[in-house]
Amino acid sequence: MAGEAEALAKLRTAIDAIDGEMLRLLSERARLAQKVGEIKQGNIYRPEREAQVLRRIAAMNPGPLPEAAVRTIFREIMSACLALEQPLKIAYFGPAGTFTESAAKKHFGSAPTFTPFLTIDDVFRAVEAGQADYGVVPIENSTEGSVGRTLDQMLVSPLMICGEVNLRIHQNLMSKAESLAAVKKLYSHAQSLAQCHEWLNRNLPHLPRVPVASNAEAARMAAEDPEACAIAGEAAARLYDLNILAANIEDDPNNTTRFVVLATHDAGPSGHDKTSFVCSAQNKPGAVHDLLTPLKNHGVSMSRFESRPARGFGNSRWEYVFFIDVEGHRSDANVAAALEDLKGCVGFLKELGSYPKATH
Repeated sequence: MAGEAEALAKLRTAIDAIDGEMLRLLSERARLAQKVGEIKQGNIYRPEREAQVLRRIAAMNPGPLPEAAVRTIFREIMSACLALEQPLKIAYFGPAGTFTESAAKKHFGSAPTFTPFLTIDDVFRAVEAGQADYGVVPIENSTEGSVGRTLDQMLVSPLMICGEVNLRIHQNLMSKAESLAAVKKLYSHAQSLAQCHEWLNRNLPHLPRVPVASNAEAARMAAEDPEACAIAGEAAARLYDLNILAANIEDDPNNTTRFVVLATHDAGPSGHDKTSFVCSAQNKPGAVHDLLTPLKNHGVSMSRFESRPARGFGNSRWEYVFFIDVEGHRSDANVAAALEDLKGCVGFLKELGSYPKATH
């Protein structure tokens, strides 16, 4: 026992010494970050630089900490350093406890001020009006497809995409009750009901399902009714002190939602980028083929192609626009050339932004 105590004491002394050195190095890093801010002036947050740092750190990671943990630690370090010089205000599609809040904190760390807005439109307006520096909204889900309201706003808003976040969506059934047998009503957002449809049919086939505006709102309502349950994420369960009666009930274990970060600017080249734009096709045979030809001719890889009603951009109620994502930055020679050629064969083209690709 004496030998064990001595060994533990030595290890703890070594850990204490490392902690002290880490604190010294973190303080030095923060001072250097402040000097960078003094030189740059204006907008200090650079999404492309942060993406490069996180990729480099992940590549250098020797273990035993997993890559996700290393990324989270360094994200928080960068978040705290940036807050010393430029405290950020982030608007997100709320209320508090939603997956969008989790995505916003995954991207920006915990240092900024996060403000929930009850509609996607309100997030756009907050950033446009300068009430927030950046906004975070969902744009597509791997199971349920695109978020139409976000696409509609991107079509008309002056804001650009400067980042993206992929978040694995784990749905949980939660309640004030202690067991499934005690619940008599289920609250959830319509998309979550769809994502958990088969599980619900197998386990709670006769439970009334009530769609509400968001999962966080569902959790709040369940917190006020001991005979109700809700589908939401772990953050909502913690926020409203609910018991998780069943975890990870989504039908697709790879269920992922993609979120975009909105700003008055996009991002510079990071080396692994994506460019988004929206365009219309001319009303003639082969028009959609013509949209793709410039991309093929210049060797640009397309990762997303989706049509949506033009909503006022055309003369016919049946006219459509096309949202397209391609690999590369709009300043890359081949992407720039493809976009230039596209302008000659489309009704209109709006660049939505270039930004670092989400890699985790």
